Amino acid sequence: MSDDKQLLHLVIGGELDEVSPHAHDFKNLDEVEFVGAYSNYDDAKRAWRSAAQQTVDNAHMRYFIIHAHKLLDPSDGGPQG
Repeated sequence: MSDDKQLLHLVIGGELDEVSPHAHDFKNLDEVEFVGAYSNYDDAKRAWRSAAQQTVDNAHMRYFIIHAHKLLDPSDGGPQG
C-alpha cells in the first residue's frame, strides 16, 4: 500500500438545465450518473475525462469532480462544521 494519503474524489455527471460555463443545476437529479469514487485526483480526472468525451456531442451534459475529502475533513480546506 502506498504512503500517500487517501483523498476521496467523486465523479458525477448529468444533463444541465442550461448551457453555461458556470451552470451546475441538473435538469433531473434522478438521472445524475455516478461515475465512481477515487482515492486521488489523477484517477478521478481520468474518469472525468473519459465520461466527458463520451458525451462531447451533447452541450448540456457536464461531469464534475467533487473533492469529497474536503467535505469529510474540514481541516483539509472544506467547510467548517
